Amino acid sequence: MRVLEVDHPLVAHKLTVLRDKTTPSPVFRQLTEELVTLLAYEATRDVRTEPVEIETPVTRTVGTAFTKPTPLVVPILRAGLGMLEGMTKLVPTAEVGFLGMARNEETLEAITYAERLPADLTGRQVFVLDPMLATGGTLREAVKFLFRRGAADVTCICLLAAPEGLKVLEEELAGTNVTIVVASIDEKLDEKAYIVPGLGDAGDRLYGVAG
Repeated sequence: MRVLEVDHPLVAHKLTVLRDKTTPSPVFRQLTEELVTLLAYEATRDVRTEPVEIETPVTRTVGTAFTKPTPLVVPILRAGLGMLEGMTKLVPTAEVGFLGMARNEETLEAITYAERLPADLTGRQVFVLDPMLATGGTLREAVKFLFRRGAADVTCICLLAAPEGLKVLEEELAGTNVTIVVASIDEKLDEKAYIVPGLGDAGDRLYGVAG
C-alpha cells in the first residue's frame, strides 16, 4: 500500500477554508469539488493509457488515450457524492459506480447497505472517493469488496486521514495494489472517532443535517 499526502499551496489553502467552522455549505461544496480535482490530478498519475493515432487540422499524429476498460470512479455514499463532480471534471470519460457504506456509531464497524457496480471488475482501475479516512473501517471494507469483484488496483482519494485509520489499512491491505491520496494526514482520532483537528462531519457540512 502506498500513501501520498499532496503538498501544494492551493491544496493547503482550500483545506484551511474547509476546516473553518464558519464556512457555509455552498462554499464548502464548491471548495470540496476544487480540492478533489487537485487531488485527482495526482491520483491519476499512473492511470493506464495507450497510444492512439488521430488527425489534427494539419496532419496525422500519435496521441494518448485511456485503455479499455476506462477507469471506474466509486463515491462512498453519502459524503463521497460531494467529491464526484471534482473527479469527473478531470476524468469525464470514466464510468461511475456507487457503494453505500455507513459506520455503526457504537461498534465503529462499516455496514454495506447499497451498491451499484459492475458484477465483474476484472482488470479495472478503480478510484474510491471518501472524504474522511478516520478508523479505516469503511475504506477497508470498500477496497476488499472491489478486489473481490476483480479490481486490478484501487486508489482512494480522501480529504483527510487519521494515523489510526492509515495503520489499519496498512495492516489489513498489506501486499495489495492500493494507493491512498490525501490532502492532509491529521493528528489523531478523538474519543468519538472524529479526526482532529479535522473539519467535522463532511456529510453534514456538505448537505446539512437530515431529520
